[in-house]
Amino acid sequence: MARFDHTVTVTSLDRDWFEECAKAVLDTVDSSRARGGDIVLGDGGPTVPGIRLLKGRHLRPGARYEITSDAIEATDALRAAPSDDLIVVTVREWRRATAIAVEQRMESAELTARLRTPDRPGALDVGFRMRNPGGGPLQRASGRAGLDLPAWWAAATARPGSLPPARAPLAVRAKHRLGRARLTVTPRPAAGGVWEVGVTLTVRGRSLLRPVAALALFFGQVPLRRAFRSGADRAAARWNEVLASGPLPDAGDLRAELLRALAD
Repeated sequence: MARFDHTVTVTSLDRDWFEECAKAVLDTVDSSRARGGDIVLGDGGPTVPGIRLLKGRHLRPGARYEITSDAIEATDALRAAPSDDLIVVTVREWRRATAIAVEQRMESAELTARLRTPDRPGALDVGFRMRNPGGGPLQRASGRAGLDLPAWWAAATARPGSLPPARAPLAVRAKHRLGRARLTVTPRPAAGGVWEVGVTLTVRGRSLLRPVAALALFFGQVPLRRAFRSGADRAAARWNEVLASGPLPDAGDLRAELLRALAD
């Protein structure tokens, strides 16, 4: 087994602001309507391009949507995806008082997400499977991620000198044919109103392949540790860059910007 630890310093986020903005996003989605297969904003508003309702009632369990190539090409994160690897999203649950659950499928990946008490975000649970459609077992991975938001805010506002939480508020587990990995993230308050975020990664081999994985970790531990720390530093720098780019919008401004983005 190999273990890597790193700590980064990031700008803190206000809980009330976060929860108000989460509610504004949900209000925007809830205000949308289905017109045939099109999704429109509000009553008679503009059509959201690139999203089609394929089956079921809008925002009801069983509703199925297709993210078309227009939306994929307009999204930086998906621009490199093949045009025929479209995204299909299915609503499994949509009750803002209790939970929202959705499932996303592509040829190369599957993702399930469930958020408890969306109006005051509680726990977010995400399951994922990734694969190379033309590859073998070594090109497949699966895992789960869990974020306990109340536990995150409690850890981020704990008194100086208090013990860290027994369980990390954010934990990600991944499984591959060669081994397993676990990533945990825990914040704590620091001087100057920032957060110190501890990140821990553990990697271990599986069953009969454990000696092979152990040998790979033995020779690759130094570059893996370097890559792990570099990745954590880049994520922290990006977080700080976004929060330092200007005053954060309030919920009303965020909703107006989201409406403009969806219409465009």
